[in-house]
Amino acid sequence: MKNIPFSPPDITEEEINEVVRVLRSGWITTGPECKKFEEKLREFSNADHSVCFNSCTAAMEMALRMLGVGEGDEVITTAYTYTSTASVIDHVGAKIVLADTAPDSFSIDTKSLDRLITPKTKAIIPVYIGGVICDMNDIRRIVESKKGIFSPNSPLQEALGRIAIVADSAHGLGAMQNGSHGIELADFTAFSFHAVKNLTTAEGGALMWKNINGVDNEELERLIRVYSLHGQTKDAFSKIQLGAWEYDIITPGYKCNMPDVLAAIGLKQLERYDKILNRRHEIIKMYNDAFLPLGLEPLIHEGKNFRSSGHLYLLRIPGYDCQRRNQLIVKLAERGIATNVHYKPLPILTAYKNLGFDIKDFPNAYAQFKNEITLPLHTCLSDEDVSRIIESVKELV
Repeated sequence: MKNIPFSPPDITEEEINEVVRVLRSGWITTGPECKKFEEKLREFSNADHSVCFNSCTAAMEMALRMLGVGEGDEVITTAYTYTSTASVIDHVGAKIVLADTAPDSFSIDTKSLDRLITPKTKAIIPVYIGGVICDMNDIRRIVESKKGIFSPNSPLQEALGRIAIVADSAHGLGAMQNGSHGIELADFTAFSFHAVKNLTTAEGGALMWKNINGVDNEELERLIRVYSLHGQTKDAFSKIQLGAWEYDIITPGYKCNMPDVLAAIGLKQLERYDKILNRRHEIIKMYNDAFLPLGLEPLIHEGKNFRSSGHLYLLRIPGYDCQRRNQLIVKLAERGIATNVHYKPLPILTAYKNLGFDIKDFPNAYAQFKNEITLPLHTCLSDEDVSRIIESVKELV
């Protein structure tokens, strides 16, 4: 019996040939391929600026650092996410503030923001879980309503004049809401190109944004690049030009750049990304047509004013608890079908318990988690694979 993996990378000969070409070029770290990938990402996402990194985590952290978020500040995010969303808050020295999800939702409870926002709040990190953009209009409305208590402590915060919105769109490349790309709905948006993502560079990420009024956005982009390469004023590709070896270190920076050999993969993936998105939505429709009539509760990926990137098929099974859900995962594995759970709410995890969080304070997030199973959703699935998954779930549930 054929095994159905959970989320293998969709790599074709085109990506392989591009990697070989770059390897043979004599230049494999950050250089012309990365610049080209950034340009194509801007075009695809309607962004004014894009900088590639070695991960989405690095991109999110860089946004917080550029904003000047640090010790004594607070940043709000959702309890229902992967650790990277919250860990970057800790990395910059700020206090992690967790919000519950809305009832029967995987997205942040925007109604709780009024209670959680304080004069110390400098940023909110909403999460586009599964590639579904959360209610950004409501988040922006709330942020605008709190201008009166906002106290900026950096030039970029002063230019914004309010709490910054840094979207965790690790899952969300290509997601739309009210006719806008995800990057148009936040101040900064971070993306992941990890091996399991819709578009992969093996490892990688990007930070994108629209021009911010009152800010020298070109200088901001330059600074981000400098910070991502040790604080060095010239990248390696610039230094090899004739007579251009001189450089300076303007800050003890970081090392989180994307090399050309990975950007080459991304360029080829992006060329066929529209087809990737469409195929993912075809599979979602097959699942929904089978499971919705049974009373199962999937994450909804498309509606009147939105269309997701179709990254994850999260399915809740009413009446199940963690034990029954875990038994289902084992039974599906025995049939050669790999599944997953997205996610353990952060307060369940040791690191966040040690920070004082208690899952009892996040009842909605726990209710989403306890009966959730994530089914395979990727472009290596055939229709026959999808049918086999559907029939197995129906028989076992």
